[in-house]
Amino acid sequence: MNQNVLILGASGRIAHFAIQFLLNDTSDHLTLFTRHHGQFTDLAPQRISVINGDTLNPADLDHAMQNIDIVYANLSNPEIKKQAQNIVTAMDRHQITTLIWISSIGIYDEVPGKFGEWNNHMLRQDGATSYLGTYRAAADVIENSDLNYTIIRPAWLTNKDEVDYETTERNEKFKGTEVSRKTIGYVVAQIVKNPEPYAHRSIGIDKPGTDGNKPSWY
Repeated sequence: MNQNVLILGASGRIAHFAIQFLLNDTSDHLTLFTRHHGQFTDLAPQRISVINGDTLNPADLDHAMQNIDIVYANLSNPEIKKQAQNIVTAMDRHQITTLIWISSIGIYDEVPGKFGEWNNHMLRQDGATSYLGTYRAAADVIENSDLNYTIIRPAWLTNKDEVDYETTERNEKFKGTEVSRKTIGYVVAQIVKNPEPYAHRSIGIDKPGTDGNKPSWY
């Protein structure tokens, strides 16, 4: 069955790969919601709609969610908790139940050992105003909603041309230090195709064999 998929933050680098996988592997229609709409002119026009908008503007979200079946949010913003609140409210209003949400490694203090210390230092974990605190607050909004959500927590991201990963659950210690953006885009596409097994889960994703004190390029 074909779906109408709304991609929030569609100009992001992970979203780039998710879009390609969805165009190649499904017949879904994709609505790309972005503030930088000019970059999508080379994509299949019969499969793509582009909306210029801002997730901090509820009216823009209301417009974008007309006739949508599933929402994938690929956002990065100091106001991400407010973005999450706006998205949940709009989805409830339009009776959309499935949300895929890209978050951050470390929001549950789930990264062990020296890598966890390094990760917290790099992301300045110093309370509710920090990067990790902000992303945790947004994840709390999603987890406390009535949506069939999937939260994805990637390891540190690379541009490698590969799909290679293992997963951990919310209450498990995170494993490796890095993973490719292409891998995360692939996982998003798999969830879009069959969201039920991933519902109400917060999934850590890393590349096997990348355990260490920090990512290899640092």
